[in-house]
Amino acid sequence: MSSSPESFSRSLWWNESNEAPANSMTLQGAHDADVIIIGGGFTGLSSALFLSEYGIKSTVLEARHIGFGASGRNGGQVIPGLKHDPEDLLAFYGKDHGERMISMVGGAADLVFNLIDKHNIQCAPIRAGWIQAAHSELATTAVYKRAKQWQDQGVEVEFLDRKRISELSGTDRYFGGWRDPRAGALQPLDYARGLARSAVALGAKIYENSPVTSLSRVGNQWVAQTSEGKVTAKEVLIATNGYTGNLVPKLAQSILPVQSMLIATKPLSVQQRKEIMPGGIVLSETRKIAFYMRQSNDGRFLIGGRGAVGMQEKASLMQALQAGMIRLFPQLKSVEIDYHWSGHVALTMDGLPHLHNPEPGLHAMLGYNGRGIAMATSFGKMYAQLIAEGRPALYPTTKIPRLAWHAIRKPVMDIGIRWYWIKDSLGFASK
Repeated sequence: MSSSPESFSRSLWWNESNEAPANSMTLQGAHDADVIIIGGGFTGLSSALFLSEYGIKSTVLEARHIGFGASGRNGGQVIPGLKHDPEDLLAFYGKDHGERMISMVGGAADLVFNLIDKHNIQCAPIRAGWIQAAHSELATTAVYKRAKQWQDQGVEVEFLDRKRISELSGTDRYFGGWRDPRAGALQPLDYARGLARSAVALGAKIYENSPVTSLSRVGNQWVAQTSEGKVTAKEVLIATNGYTGNLVPKLAQSILPVQSMLIATKPLSVQQRKEIMPGGIVLSETRKIAFYMRQSNDGRFLIGGRGAVGMQEKASLMQALQAGMIRLFPQLKSVEIDYHWSGHVALTMDGLPHLHNPEPGLHAMLGYNGRGIAMATSFGKMYAQLIAEGRPALYPTTKIPRLAWHAIRKPVMDIGIRWYWIKDSLGFASK
């Protein structure tokens, strides 16, 4: 079996990149900052960039390299919104707060693409929309309901029947769906590197290969210690998501890190590019154990899905992913696979991102459930506003939950995956 964490070097993004690596130094010696950010992914880098725009000094400490985790490994789909729909948000948070929440999460993709334009990030952005595809007739009811809710919010959604979704995707396996025009795609590692470059240009400090070994509070200050240095600041943000360790008690036990696997083919023929996921559109299914797919900017077919629990990849699941691709697109049977890799996404039991403030000056933001590009960027802006302006976070701050069965999560989740395969086979939709 192959190591999932070390599979980054087998990824399309690592091998086909336009933004230069950060090549930051390792932290050495004692330093001061206004904010310590632990984790060099979308959450941490977005926070550093927005803090820098306020003139607030932040120091990002990354254990490996910028974009090492999910931020440099995901499928590159920029999808606004949460797994919970507008009606859910209104029910959870009330009319006034709920409407502001809907505005924030609904505008998350706009925020990403505006940042790309503003900072000239070379990440091959394209906005052709996102399709949520119903894998069964039964699932169409749920996706149409979701589309109608966003239509009621003023989004120009497109309802897709079986014929139209086949035209847009190139496969006749889906029963319908909807297209969200706000969504798009990008090269995720380049986006992370571009955020880092832009933050540094505005004064942020970034240190790579600098894992934090301890985090302690001394008076009204926080001290982040690495093997060769330390940083002292009044504020700390934990932005480690699916790679969260034990710096904050119980935080790692509040999420379920699950592998997401991806494969990328060799560049398709001109005709195949016109037929299969053409024009930059992206798609994900309603299955709980779902596939997501797109063309890369250089014309490769890219498909991903949930993988194993733990640090090791399972070859059988990677083979199943390729088999799923061929089942959807038989015309790809003879197309070779150029790249395959995996990484960890952080799932939460309620399907929502989590914002925690367990001690004064200490925040943690994690658990994007596969919506990390848009939502982590939005959370970074929200955190900067909280620190710089004292503006209360629009997203609710909650206590760190603890999953009682976290220690036995592998067998439990294996059972869960089997259950969802059954549920999917019966046609039920998932968000």
